[in-house]
Amino acid sequence: MNEENFRITGAENIAKIALFLGAIGLLLSVIGYFVSSEQFFHSYLVALIFWVSIAVGGLFLTMLHHITGATWSVVIRRFYENILSVLPYLFVLFIPVLFGIHNLYHWSHKDVVTADPMLLRKSGYLNSGFFAVRTILYFVIWVLLGRTLYNESIRQDRAGKAVPLLKAKKLSAPGVILYALTFTFASFDWLMSLDAHWYSTIFGVYVFGGSTLAVLSFSTFMLLLLRNNGVLDKVVTVEHYHDLGKLLFTFCIFWAYIAFSQYFLIWYANIPEETIWFQHRWIGSWKIISLVIAFGLFAIPFFTLMIRSNKRNFAVLSAMSLWILLMHWFDIYWMVMPDLHHEGAHFSWMDVSTFLGVGGIFMWAFWKKLISNPLVPVNDPYLQKSIAIKNY
Repeated sequence: MNEENFRITGAENIAKIALFLGAIGLLLSVIGYFVSSEQFFHSYLVALIFWVSIAVGGLFLTMLHHITGATWSVVIRRFYENILSVLPYLFVLFIPVLFGIHNLYHWSHKDVVTADPMLLRKSGYLNSGFFAVRTILYFVIWVLLGRTLYNESIRQDRAGKAVPLLKAKKLSAPGVILYALTFTFASFDWLMSLDAHWYSTIFGVYVFGGSTLAVLSFSTFMLLLLRNNGVLDKVVTVEHYHDLGKLLFTFCIFWAYIAFSQYFLIWYANIPEETIWFQHRWIGSWKIISLVIAFGLFAIPFFTLMIRSNKRNFAVLSAMSLWILLMHWFDIYWMVMPDLHHEGAHFSWMDVSTFLGVGGIFMWAFWKKLISNPLVPVNDPYLQKSIAIKNY
């Protein structure tokens, strides 16, 4: 890293490797489509939602930074901005889901809807055309918000002086409201409607908790990876990693609180059309996956990150970030796959190929942005205060 302009040089091959791996993964996934289209589309949806949740999480954290006027996160903000810049590519990668709508969502079949009174009443909302329009709308809003925030940040870099990001701050307040609405309904559309008879009013909040955990874990791991190679090691200090550890700990508790609230209220009411969703996830090996998620995404991170020294230990933070990302993938798998494999979990090689395909494109786009501009907002008026931040 050039310490004068905070740019990475000589790292272009990483983007090429990511693109190559992504292309291989997508090619294998296309072959998988001809082997089993049902398995392909479900595996592809899991992979896509995993990476979209990270990208949209980057959008949320960027707007949260501007709204709160936080100082400590100034040195990390550009990282969030690079993550959210991947959204246009994920928009393109979502197109196969629209073509596979009949393989994923039983409400898209007219004969099924006609024979089911409940689906018939929901058909004004749950139909293929409106589903596609809503999906396009979600991405358009996210991309426009993200592009504006990113461009404002880069404009400040090139201004040659410390220019407050007033436009970004003004946009972020209504932007967070738009984000909350669109992400909630996207969660309903893409995940909850896989079982259109079931509903949960806090399902969107549940998915949001996992998304925020995922982007924090991804950011922490990548920053530590860069640090190990001498990049930003004097800018993003142990104090910043301590704060990231506190956020991981916080959202681990938040996710668990929402997950338990959703489960407990449905279990307590004991209404058949509500409990059936959890019953499907307590059959066969799904019971094991359910317990793995409960302990893996809450208990293990909770007892690890509650210790102050662990939040300041780079090895522990790196391992915990990877662990949370793995558990987040299991969480999305747990939400999607019982729709296909009713009696128990059946892992497929397409789970790997689709993850590699979408993830390779994600990492290629992310890395291209990462090396194209300074790694930190060089003209932010609070940059030096952020570098010197201390935890007491």
